[in-house]
Amino acid sequence: MKVLVPVKRVVDYNVKVRVKSDNTGVDIANVKMSMNPFDEIAVEEAVRLKEKGVATEVIAVSCGVAQCQEILRTALAIGADRAILVETTEELQPLSVAKLLKALVDKEQPGLVILGKQAIDDDANQTGQMLAGLCDLPQATFASKVEIAAGEARVTREVDGGLETVSVSLPAIITADLRLNEPRYVTLPNIMKAKKKQLDTVKPADLGVEIKPHLKTLKVTEPPKRSAGIKVPDVATLVAKLKNEAKVI
Repeated sequence: MKVLVPVKRVVDYNVKVRVKSDNTGVDIANVKMSMNPFDEIAVEEAVRLKEKGVATEVIAVSCGVAQCQEILRTALAIGADRAILVETTEELQPLSVAKLLKALVDKEQPGLVILGKQAIDDDANQTGQMLAGLCDLPQATFASKVEIAAGEARVTREVDGGLETVSVSLPAIITADLRLNEPRYVTLPNIMKAKKKQLDTVKPADLGVEIKPHLKTLKVTEPPKRSAGIKVPDVATLVAKLKNEAKVI
């Protein structure tokens, strides 16, 4: 069984994001970029499935600029067998990414697609669901545990009320949540091996997909700064402030 794992290049989670002076977006010039953390969890899960003998091949996929090769090499170092870059300089929105991935699903015919539940840059949480809709495949989102057996995926997913376990027939789409696993540390020998693994580059036109933006960002602003906290002498004063100033009780 092939496992397809889409990964996205985003601003590293340790970096303090700064808004451009004209409020048109986020400044990514000279900023450290890395793999989306949820996608890294998805890669780890796919590699674990291969180590268990469930999967035979893990294919990492990324859509975007040429620098996305860096995160694909990271995926290869974690344990993916080969990688595909859909190279484009156009702005990629969730629907466009889903269409590109759909074309690759049609081409590669994977038994399972695992991707992060959302990217930490736009927090859209849409690509996995859109891909499932376009491919007409069952989906299990927000997975915290995945078990594959007898042509089915048994997925424990996190919901507001706790945990829900669903069973979906393969092929299927699964989106990874934070508690699915803890990605392994990438060692130097594996980084060196990743440089020799296959990485193919295609264009959206090669897949027959036209990239068209459907959303327009009007303005990006930083959240308002929080005011400093204060100390109160007793409980009565605290209750009075919560009631009269904060008006929460």
